[in-house]
Amino acid sequence: MHTINIHEAKTQLSKLVDQAVNGEPFIIAKSGKPLVKVTKLDAPEAAPQKRLGFMQGQINVPDDFDEMGKDDIAKLFGAE
Repeated sequence: MHTINIHEAKTQLSKLVDQAVNGEPFIIAKSGKPLVKVTKLDAPEAAPQKRLGFMQGQINVPDDFDEMGKDDIAKLFGAE
């Protein structure tokens, strides 16, 4: 494991992170004093995202869907 000065770490961060991901952890130091250890995380894979339309073709929406219960709703709001 190698030690990198904080200034050098700032200028080469992308390269250093790639190395850490590939199993080469490193230490960031300031004025020769070690501050942090950078290493790869063993995080679980993200769960697949739910997608809109996943039931397409499995549900039928009536053509008058937006009119269903119209009279009942109007009565609830005081219409005659």
